[in-house]
Amino acid sequence: MATTEQLYQHYLKHPTICTDTRTIVKGCLFFALKGDKFDANTFAEQAIAEGAAFAIVDNADFAQHTQCILVPDVLSTLQELAKHHRKQLDIPVIGLTGSNGKTTTKELIRAVLAERYETFATKGNLNNHIGVPLSILSLQQGVEIAVIEMGANHQKEIEFLCEIAQPTHGLITNIGMAHLDGFGGFEGVKKGKAELFAYLKAHHGIAFINRNNPYLLEMSAKADLNKVVYYGTERENTISGKLQHSDPLIAFEWTLKENTYQAKANLTGTYNFENILAAICIGYFFELTPTAINKGLADYFPVNNRSQLTKTENNTVICDFYNANPSSMTAALNNLKSLTAPHKTAIIGDMFELGAQAPLQHEDIIKLALSSEIDTVIFIGANFYAFKDLYEGFFFNDPTTAAAYLKEKAIKENLVLLKGSRGMALEKLLPLL
Repeated sequence: MATTEQLYQHYLKHPTICTDTRTIVKGCLFFALKGDKFDANTFAEQAIAEGAAFAIVDNADFAQHTQCILVPDVLSTLQELAKHHRKQLDIPVIGLTGSNGKTTTKELIRAVLAERYETFATKGNLNNHIGVPLSILSLQQGVEIAVIEMGANHQKEIEFLCEIAQPTHGLITNIGMAHLDGFGGFEGVKKGKAELFAYLKAHHGIAFINRNNPYLLEMSAKADLNKVVYYGTERENTISGKLQHSDPLIAFEWTLKENTYQAKANLTGTYNFENILAAICIGYFFELTPTAINKGLADYFPVNNRSQLTKTENNTVICDFYNANPSSMTAALNNLKSLTAPHKTAIIGDMFELGAQAPLQHEDIIKLALSSEIDTVIFIGANFYAFKDLYEGFFFNDPTTAAAYLKEKAIKENLVLLKGSRGMALEKLLPLL
């Protein structure tokens, strides 16, 4: 069995990690992970044939090839290797979590810091027990700052990811009604996310905190953080800001000491203003000039279907269908209500992982949507469909039946919100809009 140190010597010579034979890079290390429906041990020799330098396996039956390295468990080995690599790196690592806005905030921070530093940020949504190790092992020589996104759907997960990423700085974007099933309710969400604060406290790290968020203030006080940088709308903060408008793109001003700066961002949604302030705060902390900070913000264009404004042949669509929970859905509907447009349509899909709270939370969203001065509201998914006889609006059990309706009743010259949980695959409806 190979030790972590022995494997690390291979990693130093072959620093590219692959976990899928469809994306093998010549000279990589192939980690044969297991899933519910697959065992990549069976693909070890194929990975080597396609160019992998070594295949790390945990089944002796598939370790016969000289380039196979047998370990007790591939996943835990990957995690331990990442942890070991992180200990060799003397760079700031910003750990980022929260119920909503993680990925947008991460990309805004990356865009700002990249104006001065060689910055790495988590690719896509590689923010779980596999993604975080892969992100850490992507940190190569020359990277000066890393922004590591950490997602969680149960308690102790953030604590575990912190042990791998070992953040020196941290940010919780917000606390919302997300993953209620796994966390055991809203108080469980707070407790789970606060594990980042606990890690920073224990390791003398620095937290960036939105002073406008009472939950974050409560959690940081309970963690007894002694190194905190505040941002928010009041002048008492290190960085303060004021939203001027978001119709549809955000314009704002921000203040540092006695100086105020005007800025814009290529994002829609008033809820994104706090994400922007977080990026400004972190940029200032790492000694970027106001000019560089504003340039980083202005140069960022969302491409990940999160608050992304898309003009189609017939409509203007707010593409926000990467994920959804009651907090983010409420914010999106309130934002649509506030925007100026002759006609508005909301197409919203089911929200997942709400457990016993699902019926109540979906009904609350129905009530909000139907009272939000939106011309047409289309509800999609089994959770919403259960209320079809109780409320007005258009209810469809799945995206396929909704698509059939949209083909017959084309929406034109509307501002359209398209939002739902990732599993609803609402991107399939975009070509019909």
